[in-house]
Amino acid sequence: MSDDAPDVLVLRTGTHGTPIEQYADAIRDRLPDHTVDLARTPAEEREAIENARFVTGMTLEEELLAAADSLDVFACAYAGTGHLPLAELEDRGVTVTNASGVHGPNIGEHVVGAILHFTRRFHVGERRQRRREWRHYKATELQGSTVTVVGLGAIGQSVCTRLEPFGVDTIGVRYTPEKGGPTDEVIGFEDAAFDDALARTDYLVLACPLTETTRGLLDREAFITMKPESVLVNIARGPVVETDALVAALRSNRIRGASLDVTDPEPLPEEHPLWTFENVQITPHNAGHTPEYYDRLADIVAENRRRFDESGPDAALENVVLP
Repeated sequence: MSDDAPDVLVLRTGTHGTPIEQYADAIRDRLPDHTVDLARTPAEEREAIENARFVTGMTLEEELLAAADSLDVFACAYAGTGHLPLAELEDRGVTVTNASGVHGPNIGEHVVGAILHFTRRFHVGERRQRRREWRHYKATELQGSTVTVVGLGAIGQSVCTRLEPFGVDTIGVRYTPEKGGPTDEVIGFEDAAFDDALARTDYLVLACPLTETTRGLLDREAFITMKPESVLVNIARGPVVETDALVAALRSNRIRGASLDVTDPEPLPEEHPLWTFENVQITPHNAGHTPEYYDRLADIVAENRRRFDESGPDAALENVVLP
């Protein structure tokens, strides 16, 4: 670690099993005239953050924040920031940015793959292959289906772009429907409009942040409203769906299936009933995994550091979440 505060301090927690050193190196490649330090131990983090003005990492614990005497910007390396001590950061006047846009291509591909998995019923074919059973089964077509995407941020837009060649009808759900979007229809979260969309939907994609509005969005009444042949794809956050209501809907055949990259609780306990359903696809919150993750993130962080150089704490940064 350098004696002076680095231009960019990288905290030690990595993601997706990829060494955090790769992230620090990617930032250095983009900012060759800046000092970029990686704190690899808790002690190094506590020491280095005291005078650091520009810090990036996956998380920032309250204890570590308390030691950050000069912090102006925290560049969160996740798209979601609900795990951060946002109230404390706001009180301190710290600008918080996120990784919005980093996950677009990879999660878009994950969603399309999940939809095709159920459209062509690959899970049935896999089960019969394991049994060495040559027996035909019925599949369906994606063309002509209605796909509703809840959340039209970078991820939701990426999903819509990748669905365009499949000839589907799309409905987008967002807080400000007047802004429009890349879907055939755009609605808000009003009960009547949302319920009408659920009743018409074949594939429901959750790509929204977890907020007071979206927490428990899919409850018992929502699953009753959905068509029995509909499929849920959740790459948002587990609590957007009421888990007990989902289990009940699956048991009573109220929906055709679910692809879950996130769950509530998470990780999903070994004894949880969701593991037992043959029409449930579970991935361990890795829809965002991509070898390009750190490079895309470093592009955002390096550009924000340049803007910070020019204008200081009042700089117009990309992906500002707070304030």
